[in-house]
Amino acid sequence: MNVTLYLPTKTKIRKVEFETGTPESTTALKQMNMLISTEYFLLKTKPGELLFEDQSILTWLDEVKKSTEIYSYSNYNQVSNAQASPVPTIDYSAGSLRDDFNFGALVLLKTSALTEYLKWESQEYKYAGWYALSLFASRQKQLHHSNKFNYSYTELDVRKSGEKQFDYVNPRNRARQLEMEKAATIHLEAIGAKVSPPFKQVDFDETSFQFEASVIIPVLNRELTITDAIQSVLKQQTNFAFNLIIVNNHSTDDTTKIINEINDDRIIHVIPEATNLGIGGCWNEAVNHPKCGRFAVQLDSDDLYSDESTLQRIVDKFHKKKCAMVIGSYQMVNVNLEEIPPGIIDHREWTDDNGPNNALRINGMGAPRAFYTPIIREIGFPNVSYGEDYAVALAISRSYKIGRIYEPLYLCRRWNQNTDANLSIEKTNAHNKYKDSIRTEEIAIRKELNK
Repeated sequence: MNVTLYLPTKTKIRKVEFETGTPESTTALKQMNMLISTEYFLLKTKPGELLFEDQSILTWLDEVKKSTEIYSYSNYNQVSNAQASPVPTIDYSAGSLRDDFNFGALVLLKTSALTEYLKWESQEYKYAGWYALSLFASRQKQLHHSNKFNYSYTELDVRKSGEKQFDYVNPRNRARQLEMEKAATIHLEAIGAKVSPPFKQVDFDETSFQFEASVIIPVLNRELTITDAIQSVLKQQTNFAFNLIIVNNHSTDDTTKIINEINDDRIIHVIPEATNLGIGGCWNEAVNHPKCGRFAVQLDSDDLYSDESTLQRIVDKFHKKKCAMVIGSYQMVNVNLEEIPPGIIDHREWTDDNGPNNALRINGMGAPRAFYTPIIREIGFPNVSYGEDYAVALAISRSYKIGRIYEPLYLCRRWNQNTDANLSIEKTNAHNKYKDSIRTEEIAIRKELNK
């Protein structure tokens, strides 16, 4: 495959291409280092057509030289059907270590940074070379973000955001993901943020509960799906007492009426006084309810459990692993509950030893999620409607064991009312900024703990 470099001189940009096995490999980085004869170089990081004016790149280079930073990326225009749309990229922070951070299709580096990286790097990567180089550069200096639109790019991967987000759990990408995990773990160790076992076990007898488990459903305007969700809970077969806490966030459709018409003493229907709650705030209402059970188990209002044993299996896992959180696996389905690609999402990238570190590299940790109630009451959810579950899972994983169930327990609907089905670039950036901020805070906490 081809690797494309651009070498800036005083007045123009010279294009250099060479053949290599894997463009993202350590071998490719070594090859390009031998070819570069300029103080700075530009690397094309994605396939697809790239267009720019030489003067725009030279102006970008002047901007980078003034900043003294060694690695730069910029905004760009994305071309589709002969139309160009602006794509603003976001600032890089300590929590931006996820391997899908959008640097765009062209990055600008100081050549000496590549040379120093190759001297330092002891790993031979097939897929994670560029990623590891970016992490290395971020450790040397904050990465430079140019807010100018320095080039145009024709994106080849035009899938919707809801289709792209599961690439990291696709079994076909497993070898790639293992390398990314290794690079991320080395980075966390280098900055003092890596956590290691043994993690804390929990004592489930320290607090008494009327119910062993509570299923938690936050809901807002889900008249089409709430009945399915409720019935999938009420059908659960267990050897313990459980209830269902529905936090109805002031629905304005028929959701409230539908809940009230289901006659079952196990249902606790809560309508909060507060009118400014996100999903996280609804969870806080539920887990702090006096009838919340020992374990609080998640179910979204448009999803349902896959069979009648889900709740029993989750609680059994808590007792077997003595863990503070259990995360299951789910099957992707459409609105009619028919399986759709990519099928089962099982997050087998998790390992007991390194899962808490690898969790900082990816944007999610799976579902259904369940929590030991005293611990989740202590941590609390951020009052947001995106990333609230990821934030608390990271907080738990730094200190406590997490149990995993790799068989699907849950049917996850993908339909036009999902919040992440097809996001605009502005919404995608907002989501990524928020999760990057979560990771930044988590990294700081872990570094302090390691001291």
